[in-house]
Amino acid sequence: MIWDWSYTVEIFPTLLDAMWVALAATVVAYSISLILGLFITLAGRSSFKPLIWLTLGFISFIRSTPPLVQLFFAFFALPQLGISLSAFATGVIVLGIHYSTYVSEIYRSGIEAIPKGQWEASKALNFSQAYTWRKIILPQAIPPVIPMLGNYLIVMFKETPMLSAITVVEMLQTAKIIGSENFSYLEPITIVGALFLLLSYSSSILIRKLENRMKYAHGNSKPVKSKNDTVMANVVSTIKHALSIRKTERV
Repeated sequence: MIWDWSYTVEIFPTLLDAMWVALAATVVAYSISLILGLFITLAGRSSFKPLIWLTLGFISFIRSTPPLVQLFFAFFALPQLGISLSAFATGVIVLGIHYSTYVSEIYRSGIEAIPKGQWEASKALNFSQAYTWRKIILPQAIPPVIPMLGNYLIVMFKETPMLSAITVVEMLQTAKIIGSENFSYLEPITIVGALFLLLSYSSSILIRKLENRMKYAHGNSKPVKSKNDTVMANVVSTIKHALSIRKTERV
């Protein structure tokens, strides 16, 4: 079979339009995973035992079932229970929920990297739990894990063809439709592969640069050797951080 350039030029704008559907699905699903993943992390660190067990059960259930089965259940089975959403909404919600269980682990690693002295210092300064999370812990825990979170953005983008199984007309589904109409799949499927490669590779370069910047930013901190020095450094750091926040709030 010979590559048909005139056919390629003709179908390229249609596939390019379908690319925006895949990008929109990725952005919405990724936003859901970031927000829900943070709530899962916080729920997993709760002092209320039933909430911890419920969170662990939810994570195990979601991770132990294939996302395609979850998509089929949400799109084909839930309407029989009175819950009906569009194919796009169903797809992004299921993808977002599925990947939130993995994103929560990244958040957890970032939070556990915060020295224990930061918690003790916040308690010593009589900060509330909400204030400690919002102003002390999360601003320090999330920036170092941003590159890892970015990797899931690429993974999720490459998972969007799965949405074609529930009739979302994204790039791969559009390529299949074009191929069946013209009895030629070589050009449309190849273009879809090239677009995925281009976007995924450029995104990975950006994430690598971001990762290097984060390593540089966090590699300049001087190590503190003794336990007492660590606690004191954490107390001083927390006080400075709190004072800067209050100063900013006054301004």
